Amino acid sequence: MKSEILVIVVTFNGMKWIERCISSVFSSDTPSDLLVIDNGSTDGTVEWLQRHNVEVLSQRSNLGFGAANNIGLRRALEEGYSYVYLLNQDAWVGSDTFRLLSDAMEDGRFGILSPIQLDGSGKKMDRQFAKRCKKYLHEQKDETIVEVPFVMASHWMISRGCLQKVGGFSPAFNMYGEDDNYIDRARWNGYLCGVVPAASAVHDRADRPVNKDQRMFLKCNASVVHVSNPAAWELLRLIGEPLRLVGIGCLHFDGAPFRFIGKLIKRYPELLKLRRKSRRPGAFLIDDKKRR
Repeated sequence: MKSEILVIVVTFNGMKWIERCISSVFSSDTPSDLLVIDNGSTDGTVEWLQRHNVEVLSQRSNLGFGAANNIGLRRALEEGYSYVYLLNQDAWVGSDTFRLLSDAMEDGRFGILSPIQLDGSGKKMDRQFAKRCKKYLHEQKDETIVEVPFVMASHWMISRGCLQKVGGFSPAFNMYGEDDNYIDRARWNGYLCGVVPAASAVHDRADRPVNKDQRMFLKCNASVVHVSNPAAWELLRLIGEPLRLVGIGCLHFDGAPFRFIGKLIKRYPELLKLRRKSRRPGAFLIDDKKRR
């Protein structure tokens, strides 16, 4: 019998975490179906999944986070699941996580919900989660669902209604920024993003600190997010983002933002085309031929 929830896990050389990740899904007090999309692992991840009778769709190459998840999101739409849960390979859920989030989805205003995301110790908030969400948890401490402008897609429950309208991840992003863009598009479609304080789950990434070059890339990549936002004033973004990058470069005495300006402007035609497409119901999941 099919569950209401489809859990999607994208893997790439995830043997360090895969047993804990998958076992947490099986140990949930709420039944779910599980689909793993493997992005070309070579460390035995696929073999482990097959031995444990987990359905895994193996890709010949690394499709990236968004494109791999879209395979599962497309199935969720086609097979009528009520909810999708995106779960990172280096993350795991509590026994009540699915139940608490799906119950909270009955609110109707929220298209994307996350539990409180803890670090690998399970005792304190993940550093990036705290940076982006802790302020709002404090300000709305008496709320059952705390509205946040952003939460990382390592733990996302998406409602079917949101999925039908927003669609999948944009191919404008290969790694990083796709979750920001998805939330922007959900908001443009009238859905909020939130955290359920009663629910918690783990994201084990403390041993992977972000270095200076990575931080600078994320600052630069934010310009792709801004240009791709369907709610943004197009002309303002096209003019403003190069100026923003100049400011970042000057502030941090770093040449990377200046070099990124040319790459960004070169991508404008592609990004604007994808931005327009992102406004269509089911964007990047429903084939254009089927629309006709």
